[in-house]
Amino acid sequence: MLDKSIIERFKNIVGEKNVETSSMSLHSYSYDATPGFRKTPDIVIAPHNTEEIAEIVKICNDHKIPLTPRGSGTNLSAGTTPLKGGVVLLFKLLNNILEIDDQNLTVTVQPGVVTKSLIEKVEAKGLLYPPDPSSMNISTIGGNINENSGGLRGLKYGVTRDYVLGLTIVLPNGDIIKTGGKLAKDVAGYDLTRLFVGSEGTLGIITEAILKLVPMPEYKKTMLATYEDIDDAAKTVSAIIENRIIPATLEFLDQPTVEVVEEYNQIGLPTDAKAILLIEQDGPESVVNKDIDKIAEICKELHAVTVSVAKNEQEATALTTARRSALSTIARLRPTTFLEDATVPRSQVAPMVKEINRIAEKYNVKICTFGHAGDGNLHPTVPTDVRDKEEYHRVEQAFAEIFEKAVELGGTITGEHGVGAMKAPFLKLKLGEEGVRALKNIKQSFDPNNIMNPGKMFFEDDEKGE
Repeated sequence: MLDKSIIERFKNIVGEKNVETSSMSLHSYSYDATPGFRKTPDIVIAPHNTEEIAEIVKICNDHKIPLTPRGSGTNLSAGTTPLKGGVVLLFKLLNNILEIDDQNLTVTVQPGVVTKSLIEKVEAKGLLYPPDPSSMNISTIGGNINENSGGLRGLKYGVTRDYVLGLTIVLPNGDIIKTGGKLAKDVAGYDLTRLFVGSEGTLGIITEAILKLVPMPEYKKTMLATYEDIDDAAKTVSAIIENRIIPATLEFLDQPTVEVVEEYNQIGLPTDAKAILLIEQDGPESVVNKDIDKIAEICKELHAVTVSVAKNEQEATALTTARRSALSTIARLRPTTFLEDATVPRSQVAPMVKEINRIAEKYNVKICTFGHAGDGNLHPTVPTDVRDKEEYHRVEQAFAEIFEKAVELGGTITGEHGVGAMKAPFLKLKLGEEGVRALKNIKQSFDPNNIMNPGKMFFEDDEKGE
């Protein structure tokens, strides 16, 4: 419980209407999209600008009050759950696109800007912001930066960190720093911009970002390939890359995923297929046509049952929209849904999918697997019921083994969702004790009082909160 005098100081900074302390409001911000994690904060604050955030942070640091930055709450690793109580910081008032710079091909934004809104704004000017997480309809740029979000276009275009040129950051002591800028080159000192991208709010508060844009591709085509054998689908992924073709999108869905996606979207996906690949290429029309023809040839050589190209933009959009809906459609099956993002080298996609299926059978749980096959980022997803303690325990065991297998195959425990609290127990599996110690040293140097999103990244016994 915060002292009333501190609450009054917060109200004086942001205004009384931007401070929430009612039990209903506090409950609303006690959890995110991750099942099984919840903790009620002491207060919710919505600042207007960087300077107000700096004042809030100084108070938190002086009084050792935990502070959790929060966007839209779509986090899938309990990264925005206030596990130590304290302050939840909202960015709903910092939601402006400040500038689109046509000369430098940059856009300057505040952290509360919704990702899809940004994408649409720059596309209207013939430009592209490529990172496109499936949550882009509601996720915010601040959350994308803190988690280093990926998306369907990650294979060809990269992930969020590849588009962050500069940041304005409030450090845990209240200092305001600016990193990077509208620059193609900058090697002045340590690369703090890259350090803060993917830091999950544990090192400071990002209040503004300069993002790189690229020209819109002039043409694109979308195709669908179906398979009776998951191995053939996975081999196709590797073969496409071996042929020096980098598609804009190269997505994988297994049969259980296709069944639930088709039931909801009704667009004619083949539910009898053991796996499907959704492939999109963009660029100059002649190059796209050449690539799509070659990809179709590769698919057929590797025993695709059907290969079809979308006849028009409407049909192509329906396919990509259906893929983006995979999580929400699976979530309709049971009261609780666990979505993970174990990632392996492209060459290990087939072995990893086989292992996921073996693990599902071993622990008697239903696992739907889909994901960005082109970059090895798979999303094994389990519909379950957190109230069924015995089944929940089996789900936890299954994911623990999936993480172990991913690392064994040369992969990682998370490709785009972040460590948060959910995967903190497995960080050592990927980095080793020495690696985790190095990260803790960085955290300690920036945040000696451990006020910034405590309970995340590093495992603690009480990480689930209430």
